[in-house]
Amino acid sequence: MEIKERIAFLTKELNQHNHNYYVLNKSVISDYDFDMLLKELQELEVKHPEYAFPNSPTKRVGGDITKNFETVAHRFPMLSLSNSYSKEEIQEFDERIQKLIGGEIEYVCELKYDGVAISITYENGELVRALTRGDGIEGEDVTANVRTIRAIPLKLQGDYPESFDMRGEIVFPLAAFNQLNQEREAAGEPIFANPRNTASGTIKMQDSSIVASRGLDCQLYQLYADVNPFEGHFEAVNSVKDWGFKTPSLADNYIKKVNSIEGIMEFINYWDEKRSELPFEIDGIVIKVNNHHKQQELGFTSKSPRWAIAYKFKAERVSTVLNEITYQVGRTGAITPVANLEPVQLAGTTVKRANLHNADQIEKLDIREKDTVYVEKGGEIIPKIIEVDFSKRPKESEPTVYIKHCPECGSELVRVEGEAQHYCPNSSNCKPQITGKIEHFIGRKMMNIDGLGVETVVQLFEAGLIKNSADLYDLTFEQIEPLERMAEKSVNNLLKGLEDSKKVPFEKVLFALGIRYVGETVAKKLAKYFRNIDALIAASEEELVAVDEIGGRIAESVKSFFEDEMNVSIVNRLKTAGLQFELDETEHQQQSAALEGKSIVVSGVFEMSRNDLKKLIESHGGKNASSISSKTDYLVRGDKMGPSKLAKAEKLGITMLSEQEFLALLG
Repeated sequence: MEIKERIAFLTKELNQHNHNYYVLNKSVISDYDFDMLLKELQELEVKHPEYAFPNSPTKRVGGDITKNFETVAHRFPMLSLSNSYSKEEIQEFDERIQKLIGGEIEYVCELKYDGVAISITYENGELVRALTRGDGIEGEDVTANVRTIRAIPLKLQGDYPESFDMRGEIVFPLAAFNQLNQEREAAGEPIFANPRNTASGTIKMQDSSIVASRGLDCQLYQLYADVNPFEGHFEAVNSVKDWGFKTPSLADNYIKKVNSIEGIMEFINYWDEKRSELPFEIDGIVIKVNNHHKQQELGFTSKSPRWAIAYKFKAERVSTVLNEITYQVGRTGAITPVANLEPVQLAGTTVKRANLHNADQIEKLDIREKDTVYVEKGGEIIPKIIEVDFSKRPKESEPTVYIKHCPECGSELVRVEGEAQHYCPNSSNCKPQITGKIEHFIGRKMMNIDGLGVETVVQLFEAGLIKNSADLYDLTFEQIEPLERMAEKSVNNLLKGLEDSKKVPFEKVLFALGIRYVGETVAKKLAKYFRNIDALIAASEEELVAVDEIGGRIAESVKSFFEDEMNVSIVNRLKTAGLQFELDETEHQQQSAALEGKSIVVSGVFEMSRNDLKKLIESHGGKNASSISSKTDYLVRGDKMGPSKLAKAEKLGITMLSEQEFLALLG
């Protein structure tokens, strides 16, 4: 057999074995035999890359490095579902559907997977792109990472449309998640909080080989095409199995077609009781009108389809004993009380700690050490205590006395009038504050310094080499190289990362400084308005408040930050090191005042990216608005715009422009 034919044979064979194992749940060959075939294919592809297929099974192993995830427009907008938290609301949903379209209505009930929404495009039977939900109009391209998930077919079989999208949810199976946490704990690494957040973080990792190693799964539950070949949603979900997709299991009751409100309630009640037995997490049930024509008749609001609704389960809660209350110090000096609990199983994970938030919360619930408490997850990363079982309170119990001094440095805590949290004022000598500020400074959305992570920051601090972000730029090879786990390559990567960070634009540097209340958006507004750091430092509170959307609290915080001599000293040292403290005028140069004072909403899909359209608006003096109101001057309207947004614009008499008309307006 020729090499080209052998590669084609191995590709087809391995894709089929992946489908058998991860979708059909049956094994035809041993792991060893599979690995030998995969190894042979890898070796052939290395020697003859011209014969390798874009969707080769070797892509499952990962290895691609993605520095930045490109933003791409969805062909079909990814709208969110309306949520309900009571069965009465489901009853009202059914009554509303009956009133709008009447007749006998078939509904499809499905599990609401607690994972990461994904949209996967197939063309001519090949996986070509995978996008996250993003803002529903645009998502991030995570194709390289999605290719590593073995439940997702790379090449289809059977009679499929030429081009279509499959929607689904990437989930972290509980067994794989728990194994990962056990491995991290054994290695002395911090464990992950929950499967959903970990799946979300994993799918956005730069190294696809790490994604491949984690064992993510995917349930695909909706077909989108220009012309849907199936009459109903239920028929589509069950038919696309023949193309190679892993869809909700009918045999396991993951999906069911019903024709009454009683059928819906029966499905909800069944899974409310049985959800803890699932191998993955769910947080509710999704109910959809089955017939595609009736879905089209019902249409959409600006945010969600009228033909579907989600019923959210009440958060699970368990009781356990609160052993001890400890206190954590954040980078801003904020003190967070934490309940250390007798370990208990909750929503598929072992809970050992719960967030107590602040002194007021402890007093309100009268929480004390050795109390039996009820703990709820409810979407929180760190579970929270919602109630105390006073019937089990020990007789010798004493009320909790909130600490008066910082648990790290011993400084007396302060509490600003009107604020709930206590603060440690010793920002220059309190370890968690120092390391926390530096960790914020190097973050991905701030300076994004390659080769420098949280553990390295702590290591450098404990070695006495850094006490603030400016110290990073004084580091030398000779200082770093003797440290543990710091080989020559690691040191050079770190130093190169620091050097590269000197090109990071002013607005990100400003965000990285860690000024309280100055997030990414506020930093952009301040940078654009004041143009350079010196003008910002010299600004009065009145001048700061004059900036669009900057209120008194932010202005006071900015002014207070730059009145601190240490902060100004750090900024001056960073300037000397070569960081960008002026706006790049070539990038932010205003081209005209054609849109001066105008509020503009951009909605739909365009030939140019939405980000570029928004930059154009700003460069011509306009303001980007997120929603339509009576203050909106223009609506730049693209394809596939939501019907309710369009109706609102027409009702308010807002001027609507096509992409071409908008560009013509700017000349």
